[in-house]
Parts: sequence; C-alpha cells; structure tokens
Amino acid sequence: MESKYTFQKYPFQKTSKKNTLLFFSSFHKYHIKKTHVFTLLLVHLLVCTLPFGVLSQTWDGIIVTESNLQALQAFKQELIDPNGFLKSWNDSGYGACSGGWEGIKCAQGQVIVIQLPWRGLGGQLSTKIGQFQALRKLSLHDNAIGGLIPKELGILPNLRGIQLYNNKFTGLIPPTLGSCTLLQNIDFSNNSLVGQIPDSFENCTMLFNVNLSLNALSDSIPVSLTNSNSLMFLSLQYNNFSGLVPDSWGGEGNGGKSKVKSLTFDHNFFSGSIPVSLSKLTDLEEISFSHNKLNGEIPSEIGKLEKLKSLDLSYNAINGSIPVDFSKLTSLTSLNLAHNSLNGQIPSFLGDELKLASLNVSYNNLSGSVPSQLSSKFDSSAFVGNLDLCGYSPSTKCPKLSLHKSRNAKEILLFVGCGLLAVSLFICCIILCCLLKKRDTRVKKTDTEGGDVGPTKGDPDEAAAVGAGDGGGKLVHFEGGMEFTADDLLCATAEILGKSTYGTVYKASLVEGKQVAVKRLRERIAKNPKEFQSEVSSLGKIRHENLLPMRAYYLGPKGEKLLVFDYMPNGSLASFLHARGPNTPVNWPTRMRITKGMTRGLLNLHTHQNIIHGNLTSNNVLLDDDLNPKIADFGLSRLMTAAANSNVISTAGALGYRAPELSKLKKANTKTDIYSLGVIMLELLTGKSPGEAEDGVDLPQWVASIVKEEWTNEVFDLELMKDVSLIGDELLNTLKLALHCVDPSPSARPEAQLVLQQLEEIRPETPTSSGDDGAGSVPSREE
Repeated sequence: MESKYTFQKYPFQKTSKKNTLLFFSSFHKYHIKKTHVFTLLLVHLLVCTLPFGVLSQTWDGIIVTESNLQALQAFKQELIDPNGFLKSWNDSGYGACSGGWEGIKCAQGQVIVIQLPWRGLGGQLSTKIGQFQALRKLSLHDNAIGGLIPKELGILPNLRGIQLYNNKFTGLIPPTLGSCTLLQNIDFSNNSLVGQIPDSFENCTMLFNVNLSLNALSDSIPVSLTNSNSLMFLSLQYNNFSGLVPDSWGGEGNGGKSKVKSLTFDHNFFSGSIPVSLSKLTDLEEISFSHNKLNGEIPSEIGKLEKLKSLDLSYNAINGSIPVDFSKLTSLTSLNLAHNSLNGQIPSFLGDELKLASLNVSYNNLSGSVPSQLSSKFDSSAFVGNLDLCGYSPSTKCPKLSLHKSRNAKEILLFVGCGLLAVSLFICCIILCCLLKKRDTRVKKTDTEGGDVGPTKGDPDEAAAVGAGDGGGKLVHFEGGMEFTADDLLCATAEILGKSTYGTVYKASLVEGKQVAVKRLRERIAKNPKEFQSEVSSLGKIRHENLLPMRAYYLGPKGEKLLVFDYMPNGSLASFLHARGPNTPVNWPTRMRITKGMTRGLLNLHTHQNIIHGNLTSNNVLLDDDLNPKIADFGLSRLMTAAANSNVISTAGALGYRAPELSKLKKANTKTDIYSLGVIMLELLTGKSPGEAEDGVDLPQWVASIVKEEWTNEVFDLELMKDVSLIGDELLNTLKLALHCVDPSPSARPEAQLVLQQLEEIRPETPTSSGDDGAGSVPSREE
C-alpha cells in the first residue's frame, strides 16, 4: 500500500535521472522502509519501459481503467462541446487520473467524480455511464444537455450526488435511482421532466436533498417519501403536482426521527386541507404552499413547530381564522397568508409575542382593527383588500363612538357648526399660505435647479403650464400615501432630480416639510386620457416591498400628467455605488441584500403583475432609509405610445443594460429583464458601471474575458477583496450566477424565480448569516 500511494503521489512520464532521484527522495519524505527500496526501484524501471497500452492495465494509479476509458469516450462522443472544454480528453486515456482531463477525478484508476458545470455543453448523456462503477458525484448543472436521464445511473452503487439542474433533460425520472442506496443529493430542477416521483426513492435511506422544481412533473407525492428519516429539503415548486398533500409526515418507520427542514410546494395544483401531520416535523423551518388550491382551516397544530421561520400559504382558498396557537411560533419571522378567505380579527400576539420581519394578510375577509404594533411596523400593503379591516393607514381610520343619545338637537347643531367654522378657517389659511409660497418659489427658481412641479423655463418639451387645482385638474390618490391636495402639489417647492425619455423627476416639498417624488411626463408620449387613466389605475394598486409604489396621479386641464411616488432619500443604486466618497465603503452583506431585493421585485413583476420592465438599470433602482432596493419606472410602458417605448429601449442599450437580442426583437421580455438584472449584479460585484467599458467592450464581455484568463480575482471590487477569505465562495458563486444571467443566448438565462433561489442558497437569510462571515446554517448544493 505504501508503494502504491507514493507512486500515485509522484506519477512519472519519462525515464530520467531527475525522476529517479525524485522517486527516492519521496521515500525519505514518507519514511518508507529500506527493505522496500529495491523492490520499488524495479517497479519504477518496469513502468517507465513498458508500452503505453500495457501500462494502463498494469498500473491503474496513473491511467484510467479500460472500462472507464470506454465510458469516458462514449460520454464525450454524445456531448456537444462548442467551447472545446473536453479537448484534454485524449483517446489514449493518458492523464485522465492525474489531473490532466477537465472535470475528472479518479481513485485507483476509476472515475469517482465528473464535474463539468457552466461549460455550455449540449447533446445527451451516454448510456455507458453505467460503467463508472466507482462514480460518486455527477455534476453537470448549468449546461444545455438534453434527452433522457439514463436509467443506467441506477446501477452505480457508490453514487452520492447528482446535479443536473438548469439543463434540458426530458422524460421520466428513472425509478432505477432507488437502487443507489448511498444517494444523498438529487437536483434536477429547471429541466423539462414529466411523470411522477418514483416510489423507489424510499430505498435511498441517506437522501437528504431532493430538488425537482421548475419541471412539468405531475401526480402527487409518494407516501414513502413522507416517511423518510433522512430527508431534509424537498423542493417541488413550479410543477403540475395535484391531488392531496399526503398526511403521513413525520413517520418513524426505522426507529429514526424526521429531519425535514424545508418543504416548498408552491405554484402547483395541490388541493384539500393542510396536513395536520406536518406538526410532527419538529425541525421544520420553512413551509411554502402558495399558489395552489388548498382549502379548509389552518390546523392549530402548526403552532407546535417551534423552529418554523417562514410560513407562506398565500394564493389558496383557506378559510377560518388565524389560529391562536400561532402565538407559540417564537422563531417565525415571515408570515404570508395573502389572497385567501380568512376571517375574524388579526390576533394581537402577531406584534407582541412574535418577531415578524415580514407579514402579509392582504385580500382576505379579516375584520376589526389592526393592532397598533403591526400598523406601525408594516406597510398598508400588508393589510389591503380586507373590506372590514381598519386602522392600518390614514385613509382607513377606525370609526369613533357616536354621540351620546342623550344629547339634544341644539347641542349637536352647535357642535357641527363649530366644526364647519374651524374647517373653513383652516382652508382659508391653507390657500393664503399656498399663494404666498407659490409667489416666493417662482421668484427663487432657476432654469437648472428646479422650481414648481410645473414646467421649467427653457425646457421646450415641457412648455405647457400646469393648471391650478381649482382650474379643472384631477388628482387621484392610491392606497397608503400621505394626504395632499392638488394645490399642495402644484405649489410645492421642487428640485430637479433627473431627466429621462419619459420625462423629468422632481423632489417636491409639500406642506409641513413632507417630500414626494414627482415624475412629470413629457408631452405627446402618453396614450389618450381614457387609456391612460385605466392603465395608471392598475399600476397604482401594485404593492411590494421592493417596488416603488405610485401614490397618486394628476391630470391637468391642458393634458399635463404628473405621477407621484414615495421619495427615496438615498437616491439611486447607481449614485450610491459610483458617486460615494472614498470613506463610504459598501460591504458584501449590503450588496447581497440589494441583489436579492431587486430580484424579488422583478419576480413579483413577472409572476404576479404580468409586467415586463424593459428598462431596468441601476439608475431606476432606488434605496430607502435602510438601503432596501425599490425598483422604479415599472409598467410605465403601458402608459406610453409605441414610439415612446422604442426610444426607451434604445436608451437602455446606450447605457449598457440592453440584452443583445433587443436590437432585432424591439420588444422586451422576461429574459431581457434578467439580462439587465445580471448587468446590475456585475456592477455590485465589480464596482464598475457599464459606462466605464473601453474599446467597445461592455461590462459582461470584460468580466467574461477576465474570467477566461483565470484572473478572476481581478474582477471583484477591491473593497470586497478585503474579506475574501470569509466570503470568497459567495463572491465566486454570485459571479457565476450573474454571468448566467447575461448569457448571450436568451434560452440559457434563468427566470427570476431560479435566480432568487440560487441567491438564497449562496447566502441564506438566517441569523447566522446576517453578519460578514458569509456562513449559513443550511447545507448548499454540491458544485
């Protein structure tokens, strides 16, 4: 054994004195006994003089075995390798087991790892893969490999991990995989698989992670899988599963205890009630059953899950009230019950006893008053759509007690009269102050730094005057914004924040120092008034924590159009990254939080609002007081003419955010939005803006060229490299994901849902990963 180990440690390619001396020096290093030296010298000389073909059969420490060589040749032959990554796979097999072959690792002449992710490979997998009897890990994720998953994988007794996600595999999941008793990790997500989950998985007693999301799988979940004592993560979202969710969770069939931590079944067709047996999964941290057809009441037994951190039951048909036993969910940080048929009141313990960071109970049948702790902590979008719910915004104040019945008519009339007088005096004062402020503002304003929200002098595209509030204009408020009148808006002191193809953006200071952002649309670019009002009313209802909410709009008597939004004090992501001082560093957790927030906002637009942004740049990603990102300018294309939208796409291209195919398509889609998102991710990683490209090379091309030359560290912002020992893996994995998003081929780019999923895996949002250490408590995928 000692001689074999030493020979593998120092494989020789030629006979020379130098090799012979090195060979002897290695014995001294590993303290091999002198009695073995003569024997080993003979072996060395024999190996160096034997013909090459004999060598592969004689000493499997250097050359791969004959059966494995045949399998590798067949494997290469059936793959399409446009980038030439498999050039090192020569016909002789030389170097296959000594690091010479791309993506291959061996032990004693047999292949144990095939690892070729992100290589642009196509074609299909050879059925001779069954000859790799020592294979432990097959990692081919993020390629374009199609065809069937070979059933021959099931005859590999040592197989532990299979990562085939983000490919084009079709057909069924081979039931033969149940014969791989050592299997631990299966990830087939984002392919085109059909059929059902094989019952044979119950034989894989070490299987802890199963990710089958983003396929076209159907039927229901095998009961055998619910009884697994090894399963920790089961991801089935975005499939066609139907029927009841089995109520057999937490079985202790082999004397063990269930270890399930995460069940994500959202975006399927599951029906029936929520299984009570979920309460047996005492280690459960995440439940996501949103966008299904579940009904009935929420089992009170769910309150037993003391480790549960995230519960999402939104977009179902669940009824009943919020269980009182939820007060026991002391680890819960995220609760989403939106778009169901829940009734009753919101329990006070959701603000008092729980540490919720995210709450959404919108669009149910809840009633009564929202506890003050919740209304002060969460935006009104968390409660809208409950007609009998009050107290969560200024416009939904709860009714006060009526006047006492014993009061006579004179008392009531006196009370009403005094009130009307006070209101009249107040209105007169407001009008007077407004007129004085308007006069002072017009004296002070300049051409370049602002003025009223009306047109500024010297801007020919905005020459029409904005009518006064009592001159026939129309002001419409949406949910959750501050109250103001048309006169308040038109008399506000304004400062120009920027201009775009759509128009000019102002910071408007209203009465009492309140500030809003106002976008004044250019003339002749919007649809006719009837279409405009219909579209803008839909946009005004959109609420999401990472989308900039529209609070109001104003139509002037001469066709002027103003859109009112929340003012973001930290400005745009572009200025935050590229215009800050040298003493204002931006750490990796902040950049990753911004990336995730942008992705969540884009995901909401694509899946819930059916909106393509079409002009996503770091200039229209705004940051609030806590540096949470808010995507702006979404849906504005719906307000504009076709000609105006074409100009917007051209502008985006000039800034370096436009996907290459838009030059021909002229129409944005989800994949062009993902490209723009990828460019912004590269901005956050590199600290460079797309406008800094030189010699016609854009930011994605520059990053790809650096990575190709294997100078990857040169890509990252120097600020991030200070902590590279702690966050190095996160940086590399995020870079890979960003390059995936900016792939020149639209079909190769992931959807927003998958981007968010992978970001969560790179840096899980858990208490242990809230700092700068980059660690996470959730096991990630194998590379």
